[in-house]
Formats: sequence, structure tokens, C-alpha cells
Amino acid sequence: MPPAAATGRPGGRSSRVLASIYDSVGALVGEGAERITFPVIAERAGVTPSTLYRRWDDVDALLEEVAVAALTREGESAPDTGSLEGDLTEWALTIAHDISRPERVRYLRAMVSARGDLVSSCPVTDRRHDQAREVVRRASERGEPAPTVDQVLDHVVAPLYHHVLFALDVDDAYARRLVADVLAMVR
Repeated sequence: MPPAAATGRPGGRSSRVLASIYDSVGALVGEGAERITFPVIAERAGVTPSTLYRRWDDVDALLEEVAVAALTREGESAPDTGSLEGDLTEWALTIAHDISRPERVRYLRAMVSARGDLVSSCPVTDRRHDQAREVVRRASERGEPAPTVDQVLDHVVAPLYHHVLFALDVDDAYARRLVADVLAMVR
């Protein structure tokens, strides 16, 4: 998996090292490794543990960074189908399909387990907030009654993540029902 934002020259050594570290963490998470430590990651990535200690405070910080990189895409925007219902439905289905893939489930769970304390923001939720704001803004500009950004996040996006994190079923029907529920709030 390529890093979200590599430091140094594009395609340079630091980019290759970071990609190797990310790939190693992804493989360890994917294998369900019970104990992921800097020495284990370093050995798998072909770097020294000091390479990891210089960049990250602890394994949890690295796990979260890798999970966020795996779960966000730079420049990804919400669909624009021409209607609020179409936009929300397509977006919910895209999210549901993406986050329910086995490798995404592992990253989500790794990110959650890496968090020991409450945080004020998270790049994954920040990205979803921006997308929801885009959908709501377009609907308002078209003159459609629209839910608030928080309603979209709380009643469409959050339940999808909740179901995936707790191994509950996430299918197209569930995603469509969440959209119908949030649209009913504004009709």
C-alpha cells in the first residue's frame, strides 16, 4: 500500500522506506499478529528499529497513521448524481463496499485499537465530514430540503462504521435504509 504522503523526493529512498514500513504493518495486521512491535515491523520492512523510533512516538501512532492512509484517499469527493437521494445512496453504497472489504475491516479495527485516548479529530472522519458537507451544500444549492452534515454523519456514515467494527452485516439494503431514514428527517 503506498503511503498517503511520503516525505522526501517522490519515488526517493524515504518514499520507498515509508512504503515498506506501511506494507509491513499492513501485512502484520492482515495476518492478525498478536504483538506488533517496532522490532517486528523493522525486521519485516528491512529497516532498523531506530528508523521507526525517529518518526513515531510509539507503535500505536504508527498503526493509526497506516490505518488512516489505508482508509482515506486524497482528492476523493462525494458522488454528484444530480439529487440528494442519489448522492447519498451512491456515497453510502461506496462507503459500505469499501469499509466492509476484509483488509479495510482489519485497518479500521487496528486504528480503533491504537487509540487509547479521546482525540479531537481524525483524518478519516475529517474526510467524511468534508464529503457530507459537499453533498449537503449541493442539495441546498439545488433547492432540495437537506439534512445537516451532522445528521448525515450520525445517521448514515457512523452506523456503517459501527456495523463493520462490530462484525454486523453491512449490505446494500442496510446502506439504502440508512439513507431513507436520514431523508425522512427532512421531508
